[in-house]
Amino acid sequence: MTTPLARRECTIPLVEVAVTEFDLACLSATGAVFDRLLALHPAQVVVDLSGCRHIDAAAIGLLLDVHRRLTRADAVLTVRDPNPRIWRILQSARLDQVLPIVAGRTPDADRPDRPDRSDRSLPSGSHRTAPTPAGRAAVPVRGLPDGTPAGGPR
Repeated sequence: MTTPLARRECTIPLVEVAVTEFDLACLSATGAVFDRLLALHPAQVVVDLSGCRHIDAAAIGLLLDVHRRLTRADAVLTVRDPNPRIWRILQSARLDQVLPIVAGRTPDADRPDRPDRSDRSLPSGSHRTAPTPAGRAAVPVRGLPDGTPAGGPR
């Protein structure tokens, strides 16, 4: 007999993560970061792919795993600002039918030290959303003292 999972109350409203490398080579470190983020019990996780130039099947699998874990906790995973090539890959994997993929203005687009990325164009069918409420957490990926990557082998 299994007992239902206990729902934990969200401790922070939003966590944003900018991913620049998202493939099998860095999956262990990226997975460790997501594990640390999920331990914060966020209500929403936004994965910003605006600086990412490549994504593979292992990364899509990790996104689906994070989505599943967040859904169990009544939280949401959103992918933001993929370039047109990555957008097509996500559509081919039908990820756009599982979780929100958005493009457009980001919460800090109005900050003078950040470039405005609101004029980026994506293939038709992309979603435009209003800015997300403020509230951020940064989780750096660091190696362990002995030089092994954070999270170790998976």
